[in-house]
Amino acid sequence: MKKYILTIDAGTTGLTVILFDDKLKVIDKEYYELSQIYPKENWVEHNPIELIDKIELATEKITKKHLKKNITSIGITNQRESVVVWNKKTGKPIYNTIVWQCKRTNDFCKSLKKEKKSVFKKTGLYIDSYFSATKLKWIIDNVKCAKQLIKNDRLMFGTVDTWIIWNLTNRKKHLTDFTNASRTLLYNINDKKWDNELLKLFSIPKKVLPEIKNSIDNYGIYQKYNIPINAVAGDQQAALFGQGCFKKGNSKCTYGTGLFFLMNTGQNRIDSKNMLITTLSIDENGKPNYAIEGSVFIGGAIVQWLRDELKLIRKASETDKISDSLNDSNGVYIVPAFVGLGAPYWRPDTKGLITGLTRNTNYKHIIRAALESIAFQAQDLFSAISKDFKENIKELYVDGGATNNNFLMQFQSNISNVTIFKPNNIESTSVGVCIMSGIKSKVWPNAKTAIKNKKIDKIYKSKISNKNRRQQLENWKLAVEKV
Repeated sequence: MKKYILTIDAGTTGLTVILFDDKLKVIDKEYYELSQIYPKENWVEHNPIELIDKIELATEKITKKHLKKNITSIGITNQRESVVVWNKKTGKPIYNTIVWQCKRTNDFCKSLKKEKKSVFKKTGLYIDSYFSATKLKWIIDNVKCAKQLIKNDRLMFGTVDTWIIWNLTNRKKHLTDFTNASRTLLYNINDKKWDNELLKLFSIPKKVLPEIKNSIDNYGIYQKYNIPINAVAGDQQAALFGQGCFKKGNSKCTYGTGLFFLMNTGQNRIDSKNMLITTLSIDENGKPNYAIEGSVFIGGAIVQWLRDELKLIRKASETDKISDSLNDSNGVYIVPAFVGLGAPYWRPDTKGLITGLTRNTNYKHIIRAALESIAFQAQDLFSAISKDFKENIKELYVDGGATNNNFLMQFQSNISNVTIFKPNNIESTSVGVCIMSGIKSKVWPNAKTAIKNKKIDKIYKSKISNKNRRQQLENWKLAVEKV
């Protein structure tokens, strides 16, 4: 009998549902864009009902073409930090999903400056509107029915994974995993549990929070199809797992809406001295390891900006050939601080910048500078981690939609002087929860056996001189200083 695993990847800009076989081959795939809602400047929201509707639509299409009895289990991965709050009795959200990119709580975060060290010690995170706690507090303080629902024991909170599980299990399971919990500012990564002092700091009642489980565990049954949900993980930890980075020192960078570099640091917590955060990763058995992470808010999203706001391109794929047709960006640098700067700067109030414009600048230079900005921001993360470990990164495993851009990957290799390995399946987030779910449902005996099915598609090596590299990095540094 054929053995399939269904994965649900609820990303920031879209939903991807994939059916894998036991060789990690993609048998079927459905993708839907998710509506982006911007009620005010620097506010970002999603419609949580739209997400569930599209999951139902995608799974229905796939299960119509493939026997349900062959689908052994489901794995769920998701954009982390984003917040959904709903009424337990009606099952309906009391507000839109507040997305990780949203900056509405910046001022409140500033008011907690004196708590910075104690919060980092417990969570490994900086106090920033990026993380979940202040978003949840905003909803409790600003949505009229929230406090009454708390009194009546009817308010439920979750990151996106929790919202999906609640709906797929027909409102039976209120659960999350430790990777998602670790991004809330409410979870103690040392003790591996919700922290009462943090809950008090953010005025969050513990009873609204989900139960925390290991990433490989029983998360209930997708009631409509009677398929067990066997794995849950935040997207970046899932990608780290999907790249086979189970052990200390393994690292990867995901090029999605944002950029996310993670290095597995094993069973012992190691904190960065260069403004990267400490988070939890997943070992071979689905249990917690530690990792250092660098998060950049605008990665591939800058290509959407070129397409949707500047109207310079019709399709993202056009940027590859256009950029490659030029020798350089003619001195143009873009710092895409559209929602502030993340790691290693953590400057939420900055604005985006284009510098180096001259009479000879044309739209192609803007496009190339936009792609180059992705690589420069990634290099800032690599540089920070290299300072922490006193060793340059020599090899990098990559994934995410933007890795399909050959110009970007070659430029990244050039500017970082690193050998880049791109897998044939760049959906590493989905691959990660596929393997985790498959281990639980006994499709594979262990992660090592499963990961042997992965193949490298392309390898990129640096083609520029050290002098050229140093000059471009110096120019980038000057551009960042201007914001």
